[in-house]
Amino acid sequence: MSYSNYPSASSQENPSNPEKKDNRTIIYGLLIAALLGTWGYIIWDKSQTKEITTQLQTQLTASDSAKTAVQNEYNAALQRLDELTSMNTSLDSLVQTKNTEVETMKARIQALLNKERKTAADLAEAKRLITELNSKISGYVQEVETLRGENLQLKNEKQELITQKDNLRQEYEQTKQKKQEVEDKLDVASTLVASNINIVTIDERRGGKEKAKDVAKRVDKLKLTFNVYNRVGEDETKDVYVIITDPEGTVISNEALGSGRFNTREDGERIYTQKTNVYFSAAKSVPLSIDWKPGAKFVKGTYKVEIYNNGFKIGEGSRTLR
Repeated sequence: MSYSNYPSASSQENPSNPEKKDNRTIIYGLLIAALLGTWGYIIWDKSQTKEITTQLQTQLTASDSAKTAVQNEYNAALQRLDELTSMNTSLDSLVQTKNTEVETMKARIQALLNKERKTAADLAEAKRLITELNSKISGYVQEVETLRGENLQLKNEKQELITQKDNLRQEYEQTKQKKQEVEDKLDVASTLVASNINIVTIDERRGGKEKAKDVAKRVDKLKLTFNVYNRVGEDETKDVYVIITDPEGTVISNEALGSGRFNTREDGERIYTQKTNVYFSAAKSVPLSIDWKPGAKFVKGTYKVEIYNNGFKIGEGSRTLR
């Protein structure tokens, strides 16, 4: 048997090659490193996305809060305007005179608030307009307070005038009443007084001669004479009414001869036989004479004569025929 130090061919074909094993380890390491890097990037990217989403949500929330704040401020301004308008007609009138300006401002504010994608500039402009609207409302309130003060003063003055008017009316009514009472008293006091009443029944003869007769069939007319007098009253023409009643109690009248109707103070309306008038002067006695010729024969009995002035009976007398 022989021995040799040279390696044999079988020893060169050994599968356990250390160099090849080292290459695989490197490749595996690189793959693992790449995988870990990929997962790290994914985790980082997800973290970044979440942070951006959170920032956007924060911005959106801030934007909504700003919009809500501006909207609330606008609603408060509108409510203030509506309340003041409904509470005060003077303010309502004032707002109506400036309605176009206010409505234009309100429309612009509402348009800004209704935008789907509102910017900070939109909200800032809306807030500026709301501030201006509030300023105008305050100005309206100031003007209204001035008007209210003026109206209050006018109301007070009007009330004073009404009170004065009522007082004057009362004084006028009292004066009018007193005046009427005085006039009534003077009217009654100015009624004429008849005196020296004389009734004569006359027989008219040929040639115009007259003779007093008391026989009915001889009498043609009745002559009444009397005086009227009063101390008071204005100088004026006064009416005097004469009522002649026949023996049967019937008033003798004939419209064709001047008869008619008049009102008395105590007996209402009555028929008068004849009316005459007299121009009266205070404190002067005036004689009157009335002839009544009925155009028919007189009858036996007593004829009654009543004299009226100013609705009052001022004298009476009678004459009997046989």
